Amino acid sequence: MVLPLARRALLAGRRRLPRPAAAPRGERRLCPLSLPRFAGPPCSPPLPTAPAAARLCSGAGGEAAAAGGAGAMLRHLARKLRASGPVTVAEYMREALTNPGQGYYTRRGGVGESGDFITSPEISQVFGELIGIWYISEWMAMGKPSTFQLVELGPGRGTLTEDILRVFKQLASVLSKCDVSVHLVEVSPKLSEIQAVMLTGGKVQPSPEDESAYMKGISKTGIPIFWYRDIQDVPPGYSFYLAHEFFDALPIHKFQRTEKGWREVLVDIDPEVPDQLRFVLSPSRTPATQNFIQPEETRDHVEVCPEAGVIVQRLASRIEKDGGAALVADYGHDGTKTDTFRGFRNHKLHDVLSAPGTADLTADVDFSYLRKMAQGKTATLGPIKQREFLKNMGIDLRLQVLLQNSGDTATREQLLHSYDMLMNPEKMGDCFNFFALLPHHRLVHPDKKDKSESKSPLPPVAGFNELLLK
Repeated sequence: MVLPLARRALLAGRRRLPRPAAAPRGERRLCPLSLPRFAGPPCSPPLPTAPAAARLCSGAGGEAAAAGGAGAMLRHLARKLRASGPVTVAEYMREALTNPGQGYYTRRGGVGESGDFITSPEISQVFGELIGIWYISEWMAMGKPSTFQLVELGPGRGTLTEDILRVFKQLASVLSKCDVSVHLVEVSPKLSEIQAVMLTGGKVQPSPEDESAYMKGISKTGIPIFWYRDIQDVPPGYSFYLAHEFFDALPIHKFQRTEKGWREVLVDIDPEVPDQLRFVLSPSRTPATQNFIQPEETRDHVEVCPEAGVIVQRLASRIEKDGGAALVADYGHDGTKTDTFRGFRNHKLHDVLSAPGTADLTADVDFSYLRKMAQGKTATLGPIKQREFLKNMGIDLRLQVLLQNSGDTATREQLLHSYDMLMNPEKMGDCFNFFALLPHHRLVHPDKKDKSESKSPLPPVAGFNELLLK
């Protein structure tokens, strides 16, 4: 993608799904299942603590509060399991992460150095700047529409949005004739408060009940911001969607191939150890097994995230109808991995069945599933490794400019440390992938049958191709 001089100027400067039906507890013979409860994929080591100069985040609640919350959540789950029997891994994740009283995201939200995990935007502002450039690049490639809705799913602390808005301010002359607004899809009351402080200085107000947004305000750079609980509440219109480490936290169903066919992995109380959870196999096929396992599946263990499929379908439909694009950045694979379900607490891998509600639970995104769920409504690009995407976006040039402008050794060391975290294949460089949904006409001329040589070639998609400076 070719950008004008403004580019060089910048470089220089959850809905619930039904539970599967189950037989009465006395009639079920459940098979205990031994799964590696701490193991994550090779590319998910505990994240090191960021340097003191790096961005910090206040993960609410200390160890004592976490322990108390864990007890309450475990008692809640134990009562539920004793009353109605084992639950799917998806329902367990839903309870542990988003239970209104004791869920991890609703109560803690642990992003940042003092939380349970650090994300790329928390490591370096360069990451967010390059994402901002990607959106402007695509907006220009699509003819500079007069409206521009930036929609982020699960914005965390709002750090990434803040970095993107800084880019928009620096390129205000490019966007001067465009009506820009920000729309954040966030279910956590605590995180929405943190986002409001970061993006508006806390100057927000509740929206009237007849409006789809539950909160609104004006960013520090003068752009309207709205908060929603569901993607369906976001107004239709020309939109660019962003999902950074969003899909990996959505509930998954887990399935195991057995001699009797596919069985779903469930979570149950361990009868031999009071108040301890264990994995078991369903005694027969569940509705999820019948609906989500493909006949051509060759793996012996499969994870499927139906909610991710539903969201991608909605994004694809919106892009097909209203225009725009979606950019997804996450842990993931292209339909090759098996057991990736893991937990993070205090930057270390954590037993997914231990102390529910006190750790982040996550599973790698299956990008082949997302591609399939787009149902051909949009074109797809990727997945491409994070280090390749950022290199194509010009991170090396941006780093050199920042190093030249840095006045002290500590800042230079922090910049190099952050670059290494983002780009090193053994850290985030190969663990994270970028994936995009784009209108078909963005990649192929609508009149492709007309082979007239006068038709100008379509600009390449930045990030997935090298970004060229004009």
